[in-house]
Amino acid sequence: MSDTGTRCMWMRGGTSKGGYFLADDLPADTAARDELLLRVMGSPDVRQIDGMGGASPLTSKVAVVSRSGRADADIDYLFLQVFVDQAIVTDAQNCGNILAGVGGFAIERGLVEARGDSTDVRIFMRNTGQVATATIHTPGGVPSYAGDEEIDGVPGGSAAVPLVFDDVAGSMCGALLPTGNAVDVIEGVEVTMIDNGMPIVVMRAADLGITGYERPAELDADEALKARLEAIRLACGPLMNLGDVSAKSVPKMTMIAPAQHGGAFMTRSFIPHKCHDTIGVFAAVSAATAALLSGSPAAQLASVPDGPRKMMAVEHPNGATACVLHCDAGGRVEKAGMVRTARKLFDGMIF
Repeated sequence: MSDTGTRCMWMRGGTSKGGYFLADDLPADTAARDELLLRVMGSPDVRQIDGMGGASPLTSKVAVVSRSGRADADIDYLFLQVFVDQAIVTDAQNCGNILAGVGGFAIERGLVEARGDSTDVRIFMRNTGQVATATIHTPGGVPSYAGDEEIDGVPGGSAAVPLVFDDVAGSMCGALLPTGNAVDVIEGVEVTMIDNGMPIVVMRAADLGITGYERPAELDADEALKARLEAIRLACGPLMNLGDVSAKSVPKMTMIAPAQHGGAFMTRSFIPHKCHDTIGVFAAVSAATAALLSGSPAAQLASVPDGPRKMMAVEHPNGATACVLHCDAGGRVEKAGMVRTARKLFDGMIF
């Protein structure tokens, strides 16, 4: 990192936040890029005291954005997770929360021209090879982040950012159900291995000896639970076409229980070794999709609405994530989406 700094915009996207960069503003060499981003975040250090990271995986994230050469997209988006306490930068997964800020950032940087009071931005997600459409509030031809849309896990309201995904099934595993089954038994536990935007393993909380309503800190302190979850995760990795996942951040581990607040079901999600305060948006979509599979652990506990368009609130420790699933006549999920919000926090040079 030079003394002149690197151009960067810091944004909250959904329930995460991080640095948004133009690809041209970062080193082309991957190793040099990762070294810079580790310094930007202050990793490896549990406090990230010498950088902008917030001592949590949810606040140690990066979006790399560029114009797209594809006919079906305006921009390309690469998500990078910067580890907090390890010198690791990985592109092994996508992030739907950080995605919420990408459209506004692209307009602000001149990659996309605003069109009227709202602007649709087509985004090619390089991590998964899929395309999403983000609708950005652009009154007067500029992005506005002010609004009344509220999402759980974020105080106050902001402008709504609807996100709809063309086809995210099998984004990393090659198929919605990589084993071909709605239910498998792993380490004596019934699970659904599914990838509808995020590879996750869904299981009943009760089968792991918990209620599914515990606070994340309580579950983080349960070493026996975490050991059992990791044994299941390591066994599922190869079955999900992910190979040896011992050093990977996927699959996420999602334990479910009946809803407490009128939603579809409750979740406790490990990402993968720490219990999430909420749930990632792609993980929520994958879990909601699992609830539509007859005989699956999620289906047995979930409250699923009728009709081809299903609004499903996936509950988590801090509220719920609203998912929208569009199903065909046979009940297969054709398109999935959700509403997020974003807010620009600063724009300038980072050193």
